[in-house]
Amino acid sequence: MTEPIIELQDVHVRFKTRTSGLFQKSYVDALAGVSFTVTRGQTLGIVGESGSGKSTAAKVLVGLEQPTSGRVVFAGEPVTTFTRSVRRRLGRILSVVFQDPATALNARMTIRDALLDPMQVHRIGSPAERDRRVRELIGLVGLPKSALDALPSQLSGGQRQRVAIARALALDPQVIVADEPTSALDVSVRAQILNLLTDLKNELGLGMVFISHDIQTVRYLSDEIAVMNKGRVVEYGDAAEIFENPADPYTRSLLGAAPSLLGAHPLS
Repeated sequence: MTEPIIELQDVHVRFKTRTSGLFQKSYVDALAGVSFTVTRGQTLGIVGESGSGKSTAAKVLVGLEQPTSGRVVFAGEPVTTFTRSVRRRLGRILSVVFQDPATALNARMTIRDALLDPMQVHRIGSPAERDRRVRELIGLVGLPKSALDALPSQLSGGQRQRVAIARALALDPQVIVADEPTSALDVSVRAQILNLLTDLKNELGLGMVFISHDIQTVRYLSDEIAVMNKGRVVEYGDAAEIFENPADPYTRSLLGAAPSLLGAHPLS
């Protein structure tokens, strides 16, 4: 059996609310006992409506949120505090593709410099090896080498997201966390980006976490699925089985109420 790359074990995240006073504290549980695993070559879909806890789970996964309790395990090693050195090490294990590629790309940097930057920060390879890797990355995401000399503003939204995906792959990670990676794009290019992510996962043997509110899109991408509601995972397991026989009423309501933004066959 493939060893997990990432594990969340009974993770709780509790926030103090704005109504908390000096003598009486009030809290909200953003995550309440969340557990799941991510392995190479598999896609875990995390789905839920706004406020379900999926964004907090994503922040815990990438080290941007410290759990109140529970364990986060990366490549078999429990992480108790996300120090700078830990984050640096995690950067070699997982990368993030954000909802808006503008989050990942500096408007003043050429695409070439944006792709070189992670390798320079982590001191990977010689200048010649980095340049070779940059050309390889731009080809992997289906863009011409001429795009390397462009600025982000000179590319379309779909092209910018392809560059953001290439940047996420720069350090040869084991897992990609894709947080609503197509919701900022035109409908006409969403299927292209989803196809690209799937092809890269298969070609590179990546693990992938795909986070979305659109359960039908998650359906076509995921090997496993975690359905979240009010900070809890209400259903978790094989995607095909869950979609064929959803056990939780919340999962059934999502399936009934949310037709895919991509149509019946988003990956066709």
